[in-house]
Amino acid sequence: MLSKNKIKYIRSLEQKKYRKEEKAFLAEGHKLVGDLSGHFECRLVAATSTWLESHPDIKADEIVEVSEEELKKASLLKTPQDVLAVFRIPETDPGTRDIAGSLCLALDDVQDPGNLGTILRTADWFGIRHVFCSIRTADAYNPKTVQATMGALARVRIHYCDLKDLIGTLPDMPVYGTFLDGKNIYGQELTPHGLIVMGNEGKGISQEMEKLVNRRLLIPNYPQGEETSESLNVATATAIVCAEFRRRML
Repeated sequence: MLSKNKIKYIRSLEQKKYRKEEKAFLAEGHKLVGDLSGHFECRLVAATSTWLESHPDIKADEIVEVSEEELKKASLLKTPQDVLAVFRIPETDPGTRDIAGSLCLALDDVQDPGNLGTILRTADWFGIRHVFCSIRTADAYNPKTVQATMGALARVRIHYCDLKDLIGTLPDMPVYGTFLDGKNIYGQELTPHGLIVMGNEGKGISQEMEKLVNRRLLIPNYPQGEETSESLNVATATAIVCAEFRRRML
């Protein structure tokens, strides 16, 4: 049974200030909880008897059997599933060693939690293991972001840092960015390592970061020259760019 205080604690993790204070985040649903278990320290599992019976090896500091009604009170989802869990937010130490020799993403003030979650899921699909986020980028442990990652948090490491300072320590690193005046990505040489900068939903890559991009790319519309949408959603653009980089490695 979940006490009122425990329900209040679980629901408080919807807010960033409480996630920061508790160093914890919430995940809901059997697939997501299953994917994250073993990769993050689990503080609490609240699940129905059916779920617990089918997962006898689940490990957590506290395991509570609950009814569907109790889950509804604690859940942040419109349609609660049969399990939710509270995991500890890991500490990360962003460093240049994580970039050298690999392909990484840098997110310049991406604001929407859903976009961020989709980008992390995309990074996971294309084997990008490190994503560097500006301080003003949405919180990767926002419940909406966590749900949108579909378990990618288990394999993609997220680092919040000053992107300008990070790039400043890598003077010879290829730094890619997409711009309307960039060069067609399908005709450019792409390296198997480097940093791909993706910008804010409304403003794109900031002027400060633009100065640090040394390889400007364009995702062309089709047919070129015809009137079309003003821009692509940042998560969609990220998927297109990552797919092209990986295609070159086949």
